[in-house]
Amino acid sequence: MINRRMFLKSSGLALVAGGLLPNVFVKMANAATTKGRKVLIAIFQRGAVDGLNVIVPYGEGQYYAARPTIAIPRPGSAEGAALDLDGFFGAHPSLASIFPYFKDRSAAFVHAVGSPDATRSHFDAQDFMESGTPGVKATEDGFLSRALAATKSEKGSPLRAVALSPALPRILSGTAGAVSMTNIAQFGIRGGPASGQIAQSFESMYGETVAGALGGTAKKSTDPQKLQPENGAAYPNGPLGNALRQIAQLIKSDVGLEVAFADVGGWDTHAGEGGPQGQLANNLRQFSDAIAAFARDLGSRMSDVVLVTMSEFGRTVHENGNRGTDHGHANVMLVLGGGVRGGKVYGRWPGLASSQLYENRDLAITSDFRDVFGELLTKQLGVGSLKAVFPTYDNSPSKWRGILA
Repeated sequence: MINRRMFLKSSGLALVAGGLLPNVFVKMANAATTKGRKVLIAIFQRGAVDGLNVIVPYGEGQYYAARPTIAIPRPGSAEGAALDLDGFFGAHPSLASIFPYFKDRSAAFVHAVGSPDATRSHFDAQDFMESGTPGVKATEDGFLSRALAATKSEKGSPLRAVALSPALPRILSGTAGAVSMTNIAQFGIRGGPASGQIAQSFESMYGETVAGALGGTAKKSTDPQKLQPENGAAYPNGPLGNALRQIAQLIKSDVGLEVAFADVGGWDTHAGEGGPQGQLANNLRQFSDAIAAFARDLGSRMSDVVLVTMSEFGRTVHENGNRGTDHGHANVMLVLGGGVRGGKVYGRWPGLASSQLYENRDLAITSDFRDVFGELLTKQLGVGSLKAVFPTYDNSPSKWRGILA
């Protein structure tokens, strides 16, 4: 599936794009090898990340009063201080590797965003977010699958939607024909004697359409390991780093990818969350380094790619007795890539005073996650109507934040 001509062409681009800053997303769009095909990457942070310690409202004193041991210091005030974003918000210091993309206006954050459903169950909240119908358990498919079904693909690639996961996630379940895998080298991309067995494996899991396409091209393919990270990108050796490295390989290989999905756990910080150092800091460092490596690896190809992150809900404003945080409500999302109007924290800030909190304990939601995805699906993937994508929600463009140009 990795065409030899495309491999040589993409390898040559490393000489052109090496060492360039993130603003090549726009300036070098004509050099990209995605052939203009837009790609959306969604990353699910499972376990409910503490958005208040990811993007810190250091300009509000109540934040520090509520978190005496785990708060992130104000920018410039101490070691491990927040990275100043706009004079009110700061990024956790472990986000240092993606901080330059924010400053270069290639990345943005959306705060006080989430699902309006009040559940504090991880299982239910994740299910509602992936189905795109909060509070409705009867929905059978995922909203990214419905979005793909609402658009027409010129070539109908069997790798139009890929999840780097052991099983097909809820968000891509449906009629769009998405596939899941943990290692692209084992599923129809690497050629050789095992090609027949690989094709049979695909046929049993995904049907004849996918199996035939992958099996037929495997014999003509190149080992994807030859598509090494470019531009000095170094992926961390963890689940998200490995997933994004393979997604980058699929994008470079021009296999018709339009949507990719990956998830990463470890965000349920009930105890010992830590502040500038600790459990959350370590997870954020891996998270940030993986995303930064992905953007650096793709270089000019990022002009056609948008990456967005999500988590089922946030954490309580006040830390608990175990120096952690419990299940909350609103959270934060990251959007990075081509066309992003970055360098800004989007969303209306609701405040942290007791009277402003949701149920007197959580950050209140002022942006529905479907407003963020509605804008991305429309502008990035060309979804003409969102009625089938979010059937229980009026996704009016007036609710969008203007994150994409």
